[in-house]
Amino acid sequence: MVLQLKHAMRPQQAAEDVARGRFVSGLRSFILNDLAQDMRQAYDQRVAPAFEKAHGRPPESSAEVHKAMRADPAFKVYSACRVRAQSMVWDAVAPVVQRERAKLEAAANDSGAAAAVKLAPDMELPRNVTGLDVHLMPGGYAGDADFPMAAGAVYDQGLAIFSMGLMGQNLDDIGLSMSTYVRNAFPDFKPARILDVGCTIGHNSLPWKQAYPDAEVHAVDVAAGGLLYGATRAKLQGLDVAFHQMNAEALDFPDGSFDLVFSSMFLHELSAKTRRAFFREARRLLRPGGLLLNMELPPNSQMGAFEGFYLDWDCYYNEEPFYKGFRDEDPRALCRDGGFADEDYVQFVTPSLGIYGAEAIATAAASDPLAVNSETTGRLAEGVNWFGFGAWKR
Repeated sequence: MVLQLKHAMRPQQAAEDVARGRFVSGLRSFILNDLAQDMRQAYDQRVAPAFEKAHGRPPESSAEVHKAMRADPAFKVYSACRVRAQSMVWDAVAPVVQRERAKLEAAANDSGAAAAVKLAPDMELPRNVTGLDVHLMPGGYAGDADFPMAAGAVYDQGLAIFSMGLMGQNLDDIGLSMSTYVRNAFPDFKPARILDVGCTIGHNSLPWKQAYPDAEVHAVDVAAGGLLYGATRAKLQGLDVAFHQMNAEALDFPDGSFDLVFSSMFLHELSAKTRRAFFREARRLLRPGGLLLNMELPPNSQMGAFEGFYLDWDCYYNEEPFYKGFRDEDPRALCRDGGFADEDYVQFVTPSLGIYGAEAIATAAASDPLAVNSETTGRLAEGVNWFGFGAWKR
């Protein structure tokens, strides 16, 4: 279980910091595995039969399951514990980051990384960044104006605890898994310029530079703190990635600038209007033969009612108000509305590189896409698989 990051920007933790992180991560594992299984049993044994008796049919949607589950004790215990554990993640790391402030700021300045980030100080940040404590993280992505890098550092270390080691030693398993799948599935695709939109701290931008070392990689986000931290993080790992402060609705690059436009766990944090603008921007930025690829949560239309309900939980209880709205949309329709042709749509499920290894990804890439409706797809649990979709620009 990798809870202590391996890169040079990681905080220096005292023994009590490590113990606290391990406790919170273990608690989350218990909630997301044991209590989640208890909740599933409650659904199968109590909630679903009662619903079917009342309605003459089983629940047909995630919304129906959610409404039916809310009164059940298993749901209440699961939800109460999960919300509290989520707050404990940030409580465990925020004091460590504050203690490390001088080191973090010195690293950003001494490495030249902070000066290299292309910031837009006059940019008006969208309300979904300034007005929400996303993931219940105090201050959200916007963070503290007095110590902007804190948002990136808290997110980095907090995500290590939050993910229970399932996202890799530097939280890069999504990027590593996706890039490994793309290299196997599309061996003739050799992107020369790559863009990661909504990069946060660039943890899933860096694997693309590792996968395609000769490519020019750019990473953009609206939150300056994450960019300053992420650029320093990348620099100290010896990876050349350019970081920019930009809004996904209006990206300041010329038409046809990139061969690959990528996003990871980004679309579900956008309003429907912003999502559609991003898809149009992605197509504009792609060269002919380029690929838009989004790693995201699987759609409700391709999940069972209970599995969809389980993933939708964050929309209601984790300060992610656009979460369910995104999951209720059709990924193919999103691409179509952005100007991509239906026949150029791409969808797949890839095994986690860290859990299953490169051979499993190669096998997946050589076969038909894995079924989306799975208790491991898009879900932080033992045996996680990642969902990807997008389209080629012809």
